[in-house]
Amino acid sequence: MTDCLQYGPTAGYPPLVKKLKSLTERLHAPPRWADTDLIVTAGSQDGLCKALEMMIEPGDFVVTQEPCYTGTLSILNPFEPRYVAVKCDHEGMNPKALKEALSQWKPEEIRDVKTGVPKVLYINPNACNPTGVSVGEKRRREIYDIASEYNLIILEDDPYYFVQFGNLKDFPPSFLSMDTEGRVLRFDSFSKVLSSGLRLGYVTGPKPLVERIVLHKQVSILHASSMSQVLISELFEMWGEDGFLKHTEAVQEFYLKQREAMLEAAEKHLTGLCEWAVPTGGMFLWLKVPGVSETWEMILNRALKKDVILVPGRAFMCDPTTPCSYMRAAFSIVTPEKMEKGLKNLSDLIREELELQKA
Repeated sequence: MTDCLQYGPTAGYPPLVKKLKSLTERLHAPPRWADTDLIVTAGSQDGLCKALEMMIEPGDFVVTQEPCYTGTLSILNPFEPRYVAVKCDHEGMNPKALKEALSQWKPEEIRDVKTGVPKVLYINPNACNPTGVSVGEKRRREIYDIASEYNLIILEDDPYYFVQFGNLKDFPPSFLSMDTEGRVLRFDSFSKVLSSGLRLGYVTGPKPLVERIVLHKQVSILHASSMSQVLISELFEMWGEDGFLKHTEAVQEFYLKQREAMLEAAEKHLTGLCEWAVPTGGMFLWLKVPGVSETWEMILNRALKKDVILVPGRAFMCDPTTPCSYMRAAFSIVTPEKMEKGLKNLSDLIREELELQKA
């Protein structure tokens, strides 16, 4: 109680930092561990925001997957960046598409020139928000090689790492685990496996970059909540690493049951109306409506009248003025009965939209 009611070190509550370093070494075994540091942040988005503010100047080129998490776009948009958007498919970011997007520069230009070239590559590799799909190992290694060739810092935003569907030993290796050059900043979160309200995440990466995030924290939030840090540290003390990982398996099982219920309802009501890839983890189903070129008006103006709440796909696009036929459904805490009712109502809504377009 004494610790959790006081100010603490900016980098994080020391007992918790020690435990997280042990967990990270166990799960990712970073090749440059001696040159790597780990700090606790007020949620992983706090770390991501500070990293982007550290690296981005107004008008910079930024390489990112598309669709892209709306929170990341909200951080970046005030800088009015020039997005180098890399399209994703049912296996996540496509290395060939990444290479093509970067083809307007020569690798030596990016290495020699400090302005007017991309500096960072943002990727949400596991159970991506919004698509729910993960990037396989082969693609990850190709993406890392391309980032090395073009001298890009990889921002590995991975809040869904522990809610991938499958055995931990079979999870694709993280970018941090293959980082032999010190170019990966990794962002982890407790929001999906303990509590989003605790607002606790952690950043792992090259010491020079992590040190600058610490300096930013010193003049902004001082440190993440001491109470949240002590609570999670004591939880690790009680459970141990194995107990924590066993807990994440239970969370994963819950989301897997939710996914199965969502897919069952989607197959029943949306077959022939929508297309989707099976989520490999997380809590989202990314739906394409081939007959509707833009879902924005349909979702925001007409869906609520049918007790349906989704996010229109345009919210995840680098250029929000481009029409988008996608939408994101969440199955995190909805009961199977409400999924059934909601997707039935959504099917009615889509049919009405198709009729309106004919009129």
